Amino acid sequence: MDGRLFTLVYGRPSAVHIDPVEKEPLHHFLPGSTMLCVGTAGCNFRCAFCHNWPLSQRPPEEMARVYNLPPEAVVAFAREHGIPSISFTYNEPTVAFEYLYDVAALARQHGIRVVFHSNGGMKPEPLRALLRHVDGVVIDLKAFTEEFYREVSQASLDPVLETLKIISEAGVWLEIVNLVVPTLNDCPDAIRAMSEWILANLGPDVPLHFSRFFPNYRLTALPPTPVETLEMAHSIAREAGLRFVSIGNVPGHPNNSTFCPDCGEKVIHRIHFEVVDNRLQDGACPGCGSRLPGIWN
Repeated sequence: MDGRLFTLVYGRPSAVHIDPVEKEPLHHFLPGSTMLCVGTAGCNFRCAFCHNWPLSQRPPEEMARVYNLPPEAVVAFAREHGIPSISFTYNEPTVAFEYLYDVAALARQHGIRVVFHSNGGMKPEPLRALLRHVDGVVIDLKAFTEEFYREVSQASLDPVLETLKIISEAGVWLEIVNLVVPTLNDCPDAIRAMSEWILANLGPDVPLHFSRFFPNYRLTALPPTPVETLEMAHSIAREAGLRFVSIGNVPGHPNNSTFCPDCGEKVIHRIHFEVVDNRLQDGACPGCGSRLPGIWN
């Protein structure tokens, strides 16, 4: 309007839920707790497989339901219900940058942690400003080829890799999700290259979640990811030197739990999004005493 940009989603989310942190997914961030999850409308990517496309691939004016929740109301709700963290998720949170920023800054004043789940396609300057007020970030690293990003997501890989490095350098807790899509990003060589890049640029302790694809949105002709493919990806990442690799969207799979990388003991037993047993003692393995990286309390 008159050469100025105005947001249509500030204080107007279209999805508000209380979810377990494991659904984000976050495995090293207040395990077993709940989050107040907030989503608006829109995205800067056009992923053909998006499972939240009713939110992400529609403009705000087409939303059937919109809540009036300014930052003060979001934080007040979390405080009133004893919810320890707030997550901006479901759609791309950085399209509501001002809203996310103001909620995060206010929540920090009240001791509430804030995370956001992003595709990583944002500019470095606003990202660095935002990282001063958040406690954790989940980034979808959708593939490790420019071809996939261009053809399947109508985006680019390099900005996402730069985002990952900036988050790591800022010391903000980071977890990465890779949705394994049959025939499109399940090449062993690409998975190995991705794992080696993470090790070299982010270190061995960044949790990497390999998530199972199910047909959705514009990719309904593809089958669900075979569990064997996810297990192959898990093995490649572990062999590359990553210490915390999990398999998601496969309820009951043993590699959805967390194991001590030093002694191999199962320290957090999960079934899907539920923590059945958390044996960590202030972030330390009860078997060998090794401390696991993360935000545990």
